[in-house]
Amino acid sequence: MAINEAQLTTWSSLGSVQQSAATNQTIRNVLNSTNSPYYVRSFDNFLQGSYGNDTNVWRDSDVDIVMRLSSVYYSDTSNLNAIEQANYDRMRNPAEYSFDQFKREVAAWLTANYGTGVDASGKAIFIPGSGNRRDADVLACAQHRHYFTYPSVGEPTYREGIVFWKADGTKIVNYPKQHSENCTTKHQSTNSWFKPTVRVFKNIRNRMIENGYLQEGIAPSYFLEGMVWNVPANLFGGSYEQTIINCFNHVYEMQDKSQLTCANGFHYLLRHGHSVCWSPDNHDTFMEAFTQFWNDF
Repeated sequence: MAINEAQLTTWSSLGSVQQSAATNQTIRNVLNSTNSPYYVRSFDNFLQGSYGNDTNVWRDSDVDIVMRLSSVYYSDTSNLNAIEQANYDRMRNPAEYSFDQFKREVAAWLTANYGTGVDASGKAIFIPGSGNRRDADVLACAQHRHYFTYPSVGEPTYREGIVFWKADGTKIVNYPKQHSENCTTKHQSTNSWFKPTVRVFKNIRNRMIENGYLQEGIAPSYFLEGMVWNVPANLFGGSYEQTIINCFNHVYEMQDKSQLTCANGFHYLLRHGHSVCWSPDNHDTFMEAFTQFWNDF
């Protein structure tokens, strides 16, 4: 049996918006306060994650905010030749302020405003919800530049992203703005089918976990978005049942999935041992569990 269109349409619906919007605005007002210890620094903040990309479902609770230090940036110069590297080294001015200082100050300011429930021990700073304010994660990070050229005359070229370090010292470089822009472009190219389709996959994933078909953490929302983003635009539309079948079969039947990328277009979607990639074993587990759940429903 297949899941009927009425149920899939329900699962395509957008999750809580008003509470998330109010939470986002409240926390960003605090982050942007002129009284904060880091206010003299150059920084910006923006949404990422399910709410930021309009793919949130009713089970989603967190609001994810990126807090990016831009007065200091970290670089990857591995693509530069020897002359360009020398140009970079000559022009580079070491900064006295650092990511570690920035994260400490952001965490201290959030704790001063939201109390001791604020937890900065993970990769993001967790702010527990209270009243109508939802839980939120604030990712303190710095600007990252992956340089492609660094001429002696003229402007260098680089890809801009974010960088942060986990508690164990692992360096993470990611591209949330490109992810969001690419998801919006995909949504437009599919006549507005992409984001509701992602929500259907996420709701099915949640129901699979509730019913014991899948363990929590096997199929994170970020990677489900990336998987669906790789599906050609012409396979979306008509009905949710046909779209879900098309999307699933397109990925399931691929002979070589090694070149699939995350929705940012830069990181590979499936790789072993990479924190920004989906484990191929977990992907396979999800696909087989999805098949069983769909047939049993």
